[in-house]
Amino acid sequence: MILLNSGVGNYIFSNGKEYSYFGGNNYLGLANHPSVREAAIRAIEKYGVNFSASRHTTGTADIHLELEKELSAFKRKEDAVVFASGYQGNSILLEILKGRYSTIFADQSAHASIISAIPADVVKVMYYDHCDAGHLENLLEHNRDSDPLIITDGVFALTGEIAPLDEIWPVVKKYKGILVVDDAHSTGVLGNTGKGTPEHFKLLKEENIFQTETMSKALGGYGGFISGSNDLTELIRERSATYQASTALPPPIAAAGIASLKIINDNPDLRIQVIHKARMLRKEISGLGLETTHYDTPIIPIIFERAEKGKGLSSYLEDNGIIAPFMNYPVRQEMHLIRIAVCANHTSDQIEILLRLLKKWKDKNEKN
Repeated sequence: MILLNSGVGNYIFSNGKEYSYFGGNNYLGLANHPSVREAAIRAIEKYGVNFSASRHTTGTADIHLELEKELSAFKRKEDAVVFASGYQGNSILLEILKGRYSTIFADQSAHASIISAIPADVVKVMYYDHCDAGHLENLLEHNRDSDPLIITDGVFALTGEIAPLDEIWPVVKKYKGILVVDDAHSTGVLGNTGKGTPEHFKLLKEENIFQTETMSKALGGYGGFISGSNDLTELIRERSATYQASTALPPPIAAAGIASLKIINDNPDLRIQVIHKARMLRKEISGLGLETTHYDTPIIPIIFERAEKGKGLSSYLEDNGIIAPFMNYPVRQEMHLIRIAVCANHTSDQIEILLRLLKKWKDKNEKN
């Protein structure tokens, strides 16, 4: 287990040793950014560490309203609502959309938060083949009597694959369905302004596409949010038991979110940097003959047929000063992979050393 003795950046300290860090989800390098830390400290000095109440009772502070205003401006929506964790977003959204769907169609490799969010009283749940709009259409055609809700990750956490919304959305629209996109790994990264997968596919103006999002990945902070119309956010505030029963975001977390959004708005090049670095690293990894995916996201898997190979490579990298974890992750589809996460502040030297070690390991294992 990696035991952190420091904050996360392009380097970390673990068990007293410095490592080059290619793990986690800190895509824009904001988790330890000086401005974000300073904002959190100022919030503690003003408010303390916790409001000790739910937003629905006495836990709403001006800093929450400011964060929601900034999030809605970033997303160009009427409003936004924040809550304790991004993991809760799918539960909240599926809860308040009840009555608009009778059957759920989920991607076969959907994130655990999607699977656990499916309401217990939804009788019919079907899984379409991973990222396969054709199979989804086949399922919808054979269930024409249902009111469908289709749900998928925007970017898949393990593989960096982008859900083909350009193929999925026309099918959803044809069958008069609702599309929910868990954009945890997309927000801040995909799209011309970082609004996520719908922006990436130029679908921002489409109705009946909903996003659940988090501040714990590219935004470098914590907490989940949903943005949309005033009607949608009011439904969440008034009807969601999950939202109403959760303690409000702590003040330093809310302040960190506001600070991160300012950095993202002022520095659009951060998105360009991380995608460029990931694209170059992915190309080199593929050139080494290692199996990976081919999407412009900061997540680069190295895929193995046997778990032992992946564990061996991860251990080899760790022994040589690089953290790139072997993943044992709760998805329905078994995978053996090392997950490399690129962040905007990775240096050229770090990437070159990683590639050199990958080549050395591969050459050694091919001889054996």
